[in-house]
Amino acid sequence: MATILFDLDGTIIDSSKGIFSSIQYALKKMDHELLDADQLRAFVGPPLIDSFRNIGFSPADAVEAVAFYRENYRQSGMFQVTPYEGIASTLATLYEKHNLYIATSKPEVFAKEILAHLDYSRYFQGIYGADLENKRGSKGAVIAYALAEINAVEQEIIMVGDRSHDMQGAKENHLAAIGVLYGFGDRKELMDAGASGIVQRPEDLLQMLN
Repeated sequence: MATILFDLDGTIIDSSKGIFSSIQYALKKMDHELLDADQLRAFVGPPLIDSFRNIGFSPADAVEAVAFYRENYRQSGMFQVTPYEGIASTLATLYEKHNLYIATSKPEVFAKEILAHLDYSRYFQGIYGADLENKRGSKGAVIAYALAEINAVEQEIIMVGDRSHDMQGAKENHLAAIGVLYGFGDRKELMDAGASGIVQRPEDLLQMLN
């Protein structure tokens, strides 16, 4: 039996529609030019405040942009999500043999609401995410928080995610990491960040993890 930490956005769900609309909403509020598709994709996964700073916002402006983002996200974006094809059956199968958890850079309160809305909470023994004050903003910090709550010291622990920060956060916590290609990252990004293995589809996780 292994303990498996799953990222949420880009690994369990395609949440791009709600995320993209909330980013553009925040940019309009900040009188900033809107982003193209590639720039929007770069926002999915990393801590949101870092993504706003990466496009040139000052620390103070990034905090304000995040507040505008969440304003729209709460109103309309949160539930604009689609589970990836095959992920439900994959989770159901893994759940029979392993301990499954969520470790996401999305605020924990949002992650819990989304998974409950999808009726996916039943697959996970715990849902851990960032806090709204950005005190637990990096993926490494979220994973460390999850591990402290789980207290899984004698089991094999594996991180599954779609972006480089998932791989790097796992490495910071001395965990193996599996990268998925059906999300928002690509093979080079994941391998360069230290992925222990790569899968093309959710179903491919069964062979690798079992």
